[in-house]
Amino acid sequence: MAKEIIWTKRAISKFERIATYLEDHWSFNTAREFAIRTHQIIEIISEHPEIGTLEHAQNNIRGFKLTKHNRLFYRVSQKQIIILNLFDNRRNPSNKSF
Repeated sequence: MAKEIIWTKRAISKFERIATYLEDHWSFNTAREFAIRTHQIIEIISEHPEIGTLEHAQNNIRGFKLTKHNRLFYRVSQKQIIILNLFDNRRNPSNKSF
């Protein structure tokens, strides 16, 4: 059974910034493909929450590669998947924030 998906404000903001950047600098279709891929991956995660790499065991935070440049971080709870943040893989990994 799929878990409910909850987006944090930070994750929504980051998603919107990435989509806007893609539309402004590439094309509407590129932004649309990013949005579709993101939602497809989240659907998979909702069905199979353990699919992502365990990033922080204490807080049950997992990560999943969305694209070559972006990684999605999420927390698994009993009934929900909480989308925490999207991270640009080209940045310093020590700057990851959940």
